[in-house]
Amino acid sequence: MDDAWLVSLAASPWLLPALFALVVGDAFLVVLPSETLVVALGALSATTGSPALWQVVPVAAAGAVVGDGLCYLIGRRVGLDRWRWQRTGRIGAAIERIRTAVHRRTALLVFTARYVPFARIAVNLAAGAGRVPLRRYLPLSAAAGIAWASYNVAIGAIVGSVLRDSPLVAIAVSVPVAIALGLLVDRTIALLDARRARPGAGVARPGDPGDGLTPP
Repeated sequence: MDDAWLVSLAASPWLLPALFALVVGDAFLVVLPSETLVVALGALSATTGSPALWQVVPVAAAGAVVGDGLCYLIGRRVGLDRWRWQRTGRIGAAIERIRTAVHRRTALLVFTARYVPFARIAVNLAAGAGRVPLRRYLPLSAAAGIAWASYNVAIGAIVGSVLRDSPLVAIAVSVPVAIALGLLVDRTIALLDARRARPGAGVARPGDPGDGLTPP
């Protein structure tokens, strides 16, 4: 199979700006596959040499921080219940469960929510609406964005290094692997949340709501 078009795409000057825009947009619209693109670019870099990994990671991380920061500012300005989408569906359920936990477990929520799309929106909105200080929120968001970008790029790069002679196959393999790992993270968080919420559980106390990253 001719992979010349992939090599050309990898060298495009528009690729990294498009990555940044997509990651920013994914902070609001979970249908945008930002993780998929980051993983694919990791695989593409490992197989073709472009774009460079040292470029993909900071661009993806910057997009994550900017997008999450904008979501934080929306929460700070309009609150958690002005718009219907904030009160219904998976986002509404996640917001309701996270509302009271965002001050007590800010670091845990910001880091883990980065890997769970609906929870990502809910946590950032709740952090803004709850007036979590920006000097506390921003470093956590930056660290979470860097970790998220490095993690997804690493998955693509590892698969790409194994399938170095087949860029398209490397992308086709690395994306499902990343999705499967993402589902595993989501399920693990849900199980931990359910365990915490059970009466008599060691972590949860009567009247102490769980973090609720993943709605039931």
